[in-house]
Amino acid sequence: MSSILDKCNKLGLKMTEQRRVIVQVLSESKDHPDVELVYKRASSIDKNIGIATVYRTIKLFEENHIIEKHEFKDGRFRYEEVPEEHHDHLIDIKSGKVIEFQNDEIEELQKKVAKKLGYKLVDHRLELYGIPIKSKE
Repeated sequence: MSSILDKCNKLGLKMTEQRRVIVQVLSESKDHPDVELVYKRASSIDKNIGIATVYRTIKLFEENHIIEKHEFKDGRFRYEEVPEEHHDHLIDIKSGKVIEFQNDEIEELQKKVAKKLGYKLVDHRLELYGIPIKSKE
């Protein structure tokens, strides 16, 4: 059972068959899909799923902190399950690929910067944007 489904059940959210399909799509996604891509994948499983259902379900899951929204400067809102452990993102601006990473040095540096400025860091989001050093052409 996916942790998205677990979270929905713990919150007592009504789980229709269409929502279950959307949960399946989100749980299996490794690429931070936008609503259109979730819809495309979900409708290939169940032709009766409409785009409005996907939008409503995504909104419900976001409001209940089951998934989180990202806007990686490509004009689309993209989604991922709220992670158990913190991670940051590197976005390849040529391909749109999103690479998740963790780096203890960056985490410590952010805390030091906040402290130096008189703050205790309570949350942050780091997104790096780049292009491949070696072209794959």
